[in-house]
Amino acid sequence: MSGGQETGSEPEVVFTRRGRVGEIALNRPRAINALNHSMVTLIRRQLEAWATDDGVATVVLVGRGERGLCAGGDIVSLYHDATSGDPSSSIAFWRDEYALNAAIARYPKPYVAIMDGLVLGGGIGLSAHGSHRIVTERSKLGLPETGIGFIPDVGATWLLSRSPGRLGTYLALTAGSVGAGDAIEVGLADRFVRSDCLPELLAALETQEPDAAIAALAEPAPESELGTARWWIDPAFSAGGVTRILAALRADPANERAIATAATIEAKSPIAVAVTLEALARASVLPDLEAALAQELRVSAHSITTPDFAEGVRAQVIDKDRNPRWRPASASEVEPEAVEAYFGEIDPRFVPVDAHNH
Repeated sequence: MSGGQETGSEPEVVFTRRGRVGEIALNRPRAINALNHSMVTLIRRQLEAWATDDGVATVVLVGRGERGLCAGGDIVSLYHDATSGDPSSSIAFWRDEYALNAAIARYPKPYVAIMDGLVLGGGIGLSAHGSHRIVTERSKLGLPETGIGFIPDVGATWLLSRSPGRLGTYLALTAGSVGAGDAIEVGLADRFVRSDCLPELLAALETQEPDAAIAALAEPAPESELGTARWWIDPAFSAGGVTRILAALRADPANERAIATAATIEAKSPIAVAVTLEALARASVLPDLEAALAQELRVSAHSITTPDFAEGVRAQVIDKDRNPRWRPASASEVEPEAVEAYFGEIDPRFVPVDAHNH
C-alpha cells in the first residue's frame, strides 16, 4: 500500500492493490475528500503506472468516510488566490485537474467510480468520466458553481450539454443536486447499487470483469423526477437567453415547480448563469472532451479574476451569511460583451510556466 502527501499521519490519497483491482481512496474525510493540487498529481501519476501494469485489470475510485466521495475542489484556497490578485496557482491546479479528467475519460482499463454520498464539482470530474459509474440510494450529485459566481467545469459542460433534452442546462443553471435516478437520467452515472451491497461489489471486482460484477448486484434505479418534468423543463430552457428562460418558467402560474426554479436561478450569480448557458451552447458543438476542457480552463481563469467568484465564496463558505451581493445584480443587466470576455485567452501573466509541457 502506498499513499500520497501526509496530513498528520494519514495520506490524502491511499492507493491499494487487491486481486485484479487498483483502488484509489480519497482520504480527507473531514473535508468530504475535497480535492487539492497534490491529490490531483498523485492520482494522475498512479493512473499512468497502473495503465501499463498487467496485474491491474480494473481501477476503482472510492471516498473514505461516511459523507461522500468528494465535495469538489478546495475552494478556500481558490478564494485566497482570487483575493490576492494572482490566480496563477489556481490556474495551474485547474490545468492539471482537467488533464486528469481527460485521462480518466480515455483510460485504457475499466475505471469504476463508486459515487456514494455527496459528489460535487471536482468529484464529478473524478467519477463521471469513468467507464462504470455507480450510484446508491445515498448519492447526491451536483454542480453548485453558479451559487458561488463560478461556472461548471471538470468537463461538466461536455457532459451536461449532451444530457437528454435540456436537463443538463436545468442542472447547471440551478446549481442543484440530484439523487441516483436523476443522475443516471442526466448522464452522470450508469447503474444503481444499494450502499449495503458495495462491500460485496468491491470484493467481486477483485476477481471478475466489472460488467459481470456490477450486473449481479445492480437494481433498477429510482424513477427520475427530472425525466418526468421534461414537459416543462425542455421548452423553458430552450427559450434563448437567461431572461427568456426566466420568463418561460414563469409563464404558467399553476406550475409551482417552474416558478420556484426561476427564483432559484435568480438567486445565483447573474453573470455566472449567463456564462454557463453560453458555455453549454458552445460545448454542445465542440468535437471532444479535451476541447470542452480547454474552453473551461479559459472560463475558469477569467472567473477567478471577477468580483462574483470572491463574493460568492465569501457568502457561502467564509462568512456564511448566504447573502452575496452580485455584480451585476440581475440577468437583465448582464452585457453580452461581459459574457464573451470569459471565453478569451488567459492573461499571459497567469499562465503556468510549464504549460507548454501539458
